[in-house]
Amino acid sequence: MGDAPDSPDRTDDDRYTSKGRLRASAYDAEMERLQEQLVLLQYWVQSQGLKVLVIFEGRGSAGKGGVIKRITERTSPRTVRIVALPKPTDRERSQWYFQRYVEHLPAAGEMVLFDRSWYNRSNVEWVMGFCTEDEHQEFLRSCPEFERMLVRSGTVVLKYWFSVSAEEQQRRFEARNAEPLKRWKLSDMDLAEREHYVRYSMAKDTTFQHTDIKQAPWFVVPSDDKRAARLNCITHLLSQFDYEDVAPDPVVLPEVRDVPYVRTPMHEQSFVPGVF
Repeated sequence: MGDAPDSPDRTDDDRYTSKGRLRASAYDAEMERLQEQLVLLQYWVQSQGLKVLVIFEGRGSAGKGGVIKRITERTSPRTVRIVALPKPTDRERSQWYFQRYVEHLPAAGEMVLFDRSWYNRSNVEWVMGFCTEDEHQEFLRSCPEFERMLVRSGTVVLKYWFSVSAEEQQRRFEARNAEPLKRWKLSDMDLAEREHYVRYSMAKDTTFQHTDIKQAPWFVVPSDDKRAARLNCITHLLSQFDYEDVAPDPVVLPEVRDVPYVRTPMHEQSFVPGVF
């Protein structure tokens, strides 16, 4: 039971373990290369004034946070920024549903990564009963039009759904539960999501039926193998842009100007103890 397809046979490929999972050495080498390309893409987005919106959705523990972290590790937070909104306030709940998301959309020269998005309405909110059936149906009607408006306005919209099998999700939840330092990742919503795994499958299928549109299609990322999922997603993201290397040339560092100034004596300052 689950969303993820069966893994291909990789027994003859030494980049993979006997269980078909990508080895750390192969992953690290390819991730370093891809992160260099992400920096080049960042410069291209800036130079061309592109508006790029990337939406990450999927079940709890599916790996959304991991790929977002790798995308932003080497890039500038001024150009590539993350939006992860908390639950709406009473005032926000009274607004047009998409309103609180609009202010976080990218301006020219920006790439915005949504760690969950307006699709909360058709997934978490619908499954957990946090919205009415009328609100759910209105979302399914209006979301495709909203996204078409974004595309027509010049925004590049990319949507990734991280798909994890029921067996792998249980293994990850159990691993979190076994480690005190990771137990904070196991929220009440995660436990409820585990209980309602089938309902979440229904929610995903319904969401795709209404919002997998030509102008902004869904791309599913099988994520039982986290390392492979990250590499596959970033590779696909890069492939969506015909970018060129417009990285700036090395600059000439200026000489320090010599001006008359006497600094405060070092012994008058408080220093962190040298424990290491």
